[in-house]
Amino acid sequence: QVQLVESGGGLVQAGGSLRLSCVASGRTLPNYAMGWFRQAPGKEREFVGAITWGGGSTDYVDSVKGRFAISRDNAKNTVYLQMNSLKPEDSAVYYCARARTPYDLPRGGYEYGYWGQGTQVTVSS
Repeated sequence: QVQLVESGGGLVQAGGSLRLSCVASGRTLPNYAMGWFRQAPGKEREFVGAITWGGGSTDYVDSVKGRFAISRDNAKNTVYLQMNSLKPEDSAVYYCARARTPYDLPRGGYEYGYWGQGTQVTVSS
C-alpha cells in the first residue's frame, strides 16, 4: 500500500503562486510516475501534469504549460506542484496520484492506482 498526503492549498489572489506538496509513505517503490489532477465543482477530474520517477520527463495539460511545474525529491518521497500566475479557473481540489505501471507517464486517471485526499486551491479574481 501507498499513502499519499497533499498539502499547501489555500486561498490566493489571481496572479499569485502556491506550491503544493505530496508526501508518499508505505511501499514507495521506485520507477513509478507521479501525477497531479484537479477537480472543480460540477466538473470532471482533470489531468494537470505528471513526472517520471527520475524527474527527467514531465507532461502538462496545455492550460497550465508555462505556469505550473512539477518536481520531485525522491529522498524525501515528495512531489511538488509549483503553480504560478494563478487564474480563477485554476480553483479546484488538487490530488496527487501514483501511476499503476512503472516507467509510464500517463494522463488518464484510471492509470493511477493510489490517490491522496486532495487539497483545496481557491483563486480569487
